Amino acid sequence: MAIIQDMMPAFELFQPASVNDALALVNRHGKDAWVMGGGMDSLDWFKDRAKKPKVVVDLGQIKELRGIRQQGDGVEIGAMTTLTQVATSSLIQSRYGLLAQAARKVATPQIRNQGTIGGNVSQDTRCWYYRAGMQCYRAGGNICYADTPTAMNREHCLFEADRCVAVTPSDTAPALIALDAKFVIRNSKGERVIDAEDFFIAPKVDIKRMTILQAGDLLTAIRVPATWAGARFYFEKLSDREAWDFPLVNVASAMIVEGGAIKQARIVVGGVANRPFRLKPVEDSLRGERVSEETAELAGQTAIWGAKPLNHNHYKVSLMKNLVKRSVRGVKA
Repeated sequence: MAIIQDMMPAFELFQPASVNDALALVNRHGKDAWVMGGGMDSLDWFKDRAKKPKVVVDLGQIKELRGIRQQGDGVEIGAMTTLTQVATSSLIQSRYGLLAQAARKVATPQIRNQGTIGGNVSQDTRCWYYRAGMQCYRAGGNICYADTPTAMNREHCLFEADRCVAVTPSDTAPALIALDAKFVIRNSKGERVIDAEDFFIAPKVDIKRMTILQAGDLLTAIRVPATWAGARFYFEKLSDREAWDFPLVNVASAMIVEGGAIKQARIVVGGVANRPFRLKPVEDSLRGERVSEETAELAGQTAIWGAKPLNHNHYKVSLMKNLVKRSVRGVKA
């Protein structure tokens, strides 16, 4: 068991003023560099001494990474834009209310004022065994402490477990995938734009990472296309506490409904897998169906197919089913 100490190890701090300067730093220091956004996740790691980077690159001084701007028919959000700015933006609220709702549900007002959208989607899992510095699979060991007969795993996953049963903790990630957002990543070789869904990876791809970001990469912006602007949105988060807490299960859905029938739908659930879990079979089953209690019930049943609960998280199956049902009905209990 790791010894938790409320004291940070020494590191060299850099505060670049431009993306190019930041890229030069992370390229120069490689795996020794830790990129820090708002610092909400980073500082926890440092104080617990579970992560001991030699170099920290603080992006807080880079103005070009902040702000919400119209881009064509859609919108671009700088990765260092705070969650409060996202939640209160009139542009986001009027066209992409799903994202505003999700951002509003993160932690507390104080944390949302400091935490960034880029940090919220890039944060590491909150599994207490891993966060305590225990040598599990994700930390380079040969065991998953959360998947043993005596483990406390009520917050862990139902799907896609592959040695690691930790879950993604983000509230904004499911909303961004439901909106078919694109993530902009830059490194020394240039810029690439990927689907939000492809930003997150399962343990079978790389058990030590939750996103595709590698040494030398910077997430610089998130682009939300006009495709789902003004659709019928639904976001709900269930957690042990109303504030300050991570989701036990959350759901984000975007639906285009015409004449009472569902033309298109995207539904994504968080807190049930290592990555945000998009329910493509549910989306397919909804296409062309009318919004009704029967349709919602079928969607809920379809959503939980293949769920494999652990010793203490069977309750998540019912939570997930009911959240998906409510997202289809568009009505909270």
